[in-house]
Amino acid sequence: MIRLAVLAGALMLGGLPGAGQALADCRQALALALDVSGSVDAREYRQQIGGVAEALDSPEVRARILAMPQAPVRLMVFEWSGPQEQAELVPWTDLDSAATLDGVIETLRQTSRRSTPPGTALGVAMAEGVRRLTAQSDCWKRTLDISGDGKSNLGPRPRTVRTQLEDSGVTINALVIGVDNPRSTDIRQAEIAELSSYFRAEVIMGPGAFVQTAIGFADYARAMKEKLLKELEGLVVSEL
Repeated sequence: MIRLAVLAGALMLGGLPGAGQALADCRQALALALDVSGSVDAREYRQQIGGVAEALDSPEVRARILAMPQAPVRLMVFEWSGPQEQAELVPWTDLDSAATLDGVIETLRQTSRRSTPPGTALGVAMAEGVRRLTAQSDCWKRTLDISGDGKSNLGPRPRTVRTQLEDSGVTINALVIGVDNPRSTDIRQAEIAELSSYFRAEVIMGPGAFVQTAIGFADYARAMKEKLLKELEGLVVSEL
């Protein structure tokens, strides 16, 4: 059979692998960084981590992840809060089968919250995610997907860290979590817009980088699903 790359994927990736490159290479390394700082309570923690599991288990996301098992998506999930508080939940895993994806989803659903001190070291989380992604050199694309419900208040400024990471070849997207159910006339709506602007100015980087917004943690699963679909689109190979 002849395998043809979708043109959108070719454009996004700046060209497809050469003829001598193994098709079994990872097509995208995707690191999900989840905010578990002091502003996230126990209920919100369950909504966030359960939202990741729900998004990964949606039919649309599953179809895109599993569309090309010969060159799988490689996923890693970690939590972050203060400067010394990063914890791996899911190690780098090639999502090359439905069973493997199901295992990751179940791991997330069974994860319990650990104790963390207050503090939001967003710059440190960015650096940690990029450090882990740069080791995945056989992946066609590398993406850090960082969630947060507030501005950084510990460690280096995110903008400074971003400047240091610009040559890494990693794209950083963000999922900004606002307050629950703001009305259009509510001051909280302006707060979501302000936080989104902060992440655009300080955090995201790389071609096509974007900010996705969740209206509270109850909306997290919907927002994560939409973000994953955007990140995975174009990176599919059709078989003729």
